[in-house]
Amino acid sequence: MRFVLASASPARLATLTSAGVEPEVVVSGVDEDAITAATPAELVSALARAKAEVVAQALDGPALVLGCDSLLELDGGALGKPRTPAVAVERWQALRGRTAVLHTGHHLIDTSASRATTHTASAQVRFADVTAAEIDAYVATGEPLGVAGGFTIDGLGGWFVDGIDGDPHTVVGVSLPALRGMLAELGRSLADLGYPAR
Repeated sequence: MRFVLASASPARLATLTSAGVEPEVVVSGVDEDAITAATPAELVSALARAKAEVVAQALDGPALVLGCDSLLELDGGALGKPRTPAVAVERWQALRGRTAVLHTGHHLIDTSASRATTHTASAQVRFADVTAAEIDAYVATGEPLGVAGGFTIDGLGGWFVDGIDGDPHTVVGVSLPALRGMLAELGRSLADLGYPAR
């Protein structure tokens, strides 16, 4: 069974690979700005589903296709990728010393059975009370520009996260416990993902 990750995120791929599975990556090309929802949690779910469906429709033969998307929720608003240094600095000025919620939506399609399931995993992230100099130095690395919420815990941003309440893999971009549960819901197991990869 092919296992296809419908995401361009290197962090998601690294998480899955280090957990013993080796997905094939197929980027969906979905226009994320065209998709809307009432809440950040609903939005990541809708985005994950759109990515998985586009990729699944383009494949030949049976496959398990996983779409994911992540957003940081602060004060009810959804914070995606900052994309520019100015936005990243502004984002970190708002986040320092506060707690926000990182939502990761997952949509798993079993093309051989025409079945699918969706799950959103959420974790609270406690941010350090970083200094202006630390913010400037971090933003200057370029790392926060292309990641949800403008931070990482598995890279250069790990210095500035005081703690996580919930599954840390959710914050990286794919919840392993959620994915395992979704597989079971579709009558599949980790073995169908090729676990453990040799």
